[in-house]
Amino acid sequence: MEKRYIVSAGEMKEYDRNTIQYFGVPSLVLMERAAMAVAEEIEERFAPGKRVLIVAGCGNNGGDGIAVGRILREHGFEVDFCLIGDREKCSRETETQCGIIEKYGCPPQDKIGDKEYDIMVDALFGIGLSRNLEGRFAGAVKAINESKSFVCSVDIPSGIHTDSGGIMGEAVKADLTVTFAFKKPGHVLYPGSGYCGETVCRDIGITRESFLGETPEIYTFCGSPMEGLPARDGGGNKGTFGKALVIAGSVGMSGACELCAGSVYRMGAGMVKIVTPEENRIIVQSNLPEALLSTYRMQGAGQEELLGELRQRLEKDMEWADCILIGPGLGKSKEACAMLKQVLGESRQPLVIDADGLNLLAENENLRQLLKECAKAHREIVLTPHLAEFARLFGGTVEDIKSNFLHKPKEMAEKYGCTIVCKDARTVVATPCGREIYLNTSGNDGMATAGMGDVLTGVIGGLIAQGMDAGKAASLGVYIHGKAGDKAAEEKGRYGLMAGDVVNCLTKALWDE
Repeated sequence: MEKRYIVSAGEMKEYDRNTIQYFGVPSLVLMERAAMAVAEEIEERFAPGKRVLIVAGCGNNGGDGIAVGRILREHGFEVDFCLIGDREKCSRETETQCGIIEKYGCPPQDKIGDKEYDIMVDALFGIGLSRNLEGRFAGAVKAINESKSFVCSVDIPSGIHTDSGGIMGEAVKADLTVTFAFKKPGHVLYPGSGYCGETVCRDIGITRESFLGETPEIYTFCGSPMEGLPARDGGGNKGTFGKALVIAGSVGMSGACELCAGSVYRMGAGMVKIVTPEENRIIVQSNLPEALLSTYRMQGAGQEELLGELRQRLEKDMEWADCILIGPGLGKSKEACAMLKQVLGESRQPLVIDADGLNLLAENENLRQLLKECAKAHREIVLTPHLAEFARLFGGTVEDIKSNFLHKPKEMAEKYGCTIVCKDARTVVATPCGREIYLNTSGNDGMATAGMGDVLTGVIGGLIAQGMDAGKAASLGVYIHGKAGDKAAEEKGRYGLMAGDVVNCLTKALWDE
C-alpha cells in the first residue's frame, strides 16, 4: 500500500517555485516536460494526421498548451493555435512559446471559430483560477464543450476550482486530464472529478524533494491494503485478535447489527458480541451464528427494572470488550440513550459511534459533554457522520460543509477531541492531533445504498479491536471499505450493489492491487 499526496494549488505553486529557485531547474524546462507528457498521452490515443486546436490562456498553463501543440505538429498532427486573452498580459514563458510558434509560421488566432477538430487541448487556466469565468473565457469554455472533439485538459479542466472541485461559473468537460507531479483536490472531489474524464498524473521533475521538509496536508492510499493491517500472531487464539462489542439494531432493524458485526469479523477480529433487542435473537443467530449475543427487552412491566437489568448486563459486556461500536440501527429510544450514556461515562475502551449514536449526541448536550470529557481523558473515539449527521452535530448546513469539505472535519475533530470520518461521495478522515487529512479515493457510486455505513463502522472497529490506533484504523478502514465496494462492483455491477455484497468482498479487497 502506498501513501500518495494530493496537493493544493498553493502547495503546488510552492513546490514549483522550490524546484526552480532552490534546485535550479529552469521554468521553461519544466514547461517542456509538461508539454511532452501531454503530447505523449494524446499520441497514445490518436495517430498522426488528426486535427488539433490548442486553446490557450495567457498564464503558464497556456504556455504548456502551446508547447503541446508544437510537439504534436512536429509529430505529424495538423495543429492550430488560439490564444484567449490579451497578448501583452502573457507570462514570460507563454510569450516565449508564442514567439516560437510564430517563427514556425503558426501565429495564434484570437478565437476558436467554426472549424471542426478531432482534438481540442484545453490550456486556458491551470490551478491558479480564483474567480468565476466570464466573457470571452466563459465563451471559449462553452465552445469547447459544444464541439464534438475529444477534449484533453492540461493540469485541470478550466473552470474547476483546484482546492474544492467546485465549478467556477463554467467548466470544461474533459475526456482526459493530464496533471503534473501530484493530483489536486479538484481532480478527486465532486463535481470537479466528474469533469476530468480519465485523469493521468505525470512526472515532470517536481518531486517530494521539492517539499523541502514541509509535506502536503492531504494524502490518500493506493495499492494493496495488506501491509497496513495489524500483524498476526501465529500462536494466537480468538482472544488474541481482539473482542469487539457491537451495540446495534432495534426492533425491525436487525440487519444493521449483522452487517456491522460481520464486517468486524472480516477484518480479522477474534470475537464479536452483539447487544440488541430480544426480538432480533432468532434472525441474528440464524444469519451470523459466529457472534455472541447479549439481548435486552424493550417493553413490559417495570420499565425502570428493565433499564436496570440492561445496565448491569452492559457493564459486564464492556468489561469483556477491547473495542466498542455503537449506533447502527440503534434507534433513539430510552434504552439507546441509556446505553450511549453508559458507554461514554463508564468505559475507557476505544469507541466507534455511528448513525443513531450520532443523532443522540446531536440532540443531547449532556451526552456531548461526556464525549468531551472522554477526549480530555485521551480516550480513542471515532465518529462516522455523513453530511447531514455532521451538520446536526457540528452546526451549519450541508452546503456549508460541502463548501469546505476538506477542513470542516478537522475543525470538528479538534472541537470534540475525536477522529472524524466525514462520509460523502468522497470521504475525509481527520484527527484531533496532527495536521494531515486523509482523502479517500477508493469506492464507487454503487455504494450509495442503505447499510454501507454499518459495514464501514464494522471495518474500522475490527481494526481497532486488534490494537490499531483510531486515526490509522479510520483512514485504512475507509480505504478498505471502498476497495471492497470496487471489488463488489466488478462482480455485481454498480446497479443493485448491496451492503452485504461489500461485506462478502472485504477479504478479497485486502489482496487487491
